[in-house]
Amino acid sequence: MDLKYIGHSAFEIQTGKESILVDPFVSPEYDWKNRNITDIFITHGHSDHIGQAVEIAKFKNANITAVFEVANYCAREGARTRAVNLGGWLDYEWGRAVFLPAAHSSSLPDGTYGGIAASIVFDVEGIKVFHAGDTALTSEMKIIKELYRPAIALLPVGGNYTMDVDHAAVAAEWLGAQTVIPMHYDTFPEIKADLERFTRLVQSNNKTAVILNPHEGAL
Repeated sequence: MDLKYIGHSAFEIQTGKESILVDPFVSPEYDWKNRNITDIFITHGHSDHIGQAVEIAKFKNANITAVFEVANYCAREGARTRAVNLGGWLDYEWGRAVFLPAAHSSSLPDGTYGGIAASIVFDVEGIKVFHAGDTALTSEMKIIKELYRPAIALLPVGGNYTMDVDHAAVAAEWLGAQTVIPMHYDTFPEIKADLERFTRLVQSNNKTAVILNPHEGAL
């Protein structure tokens, strides 16, 4: 399994010949047309998380998995979708995923209700990756550690709309993931983050903070 940071909250998980996209708010530098994208996951309905999901899904004949309201919006836009909700494992050829709670709002690009915001645990090749979506610090993260034991945690750190670096460092400890990758920072002035402070806080708890540069960093 290879994990690539695309920018903002967007990641590509590559397994074998397949690629999975999460929250594909991507820049022109990301050459998705030449990637073998089979599945797209969206954590919630905000435009900086839906991103180019519909365009990519239609071009690649990929499937979008999202909470019911977001999936229905994407389907109305012409994409192939799988509408889900929180709580159960979803099986795929490359592994499985489960949608879990996130403490955040969700509205769609057209202004309508986007259902509940989610986080997602991916189980790929025996490695569990937790994508927190947009969220505040919540006690649910302790339960995620107990039930799922993610090896890698992708955490928002920009503050204002999500956790800041201090709360994200606590989240890293509660989740128990050994490798922690920050996301959702510096895209807009409101979410400027001190990554050096985040790294110090995470490493003080014997975790590894990995800063991935968009389009360059892979784990």
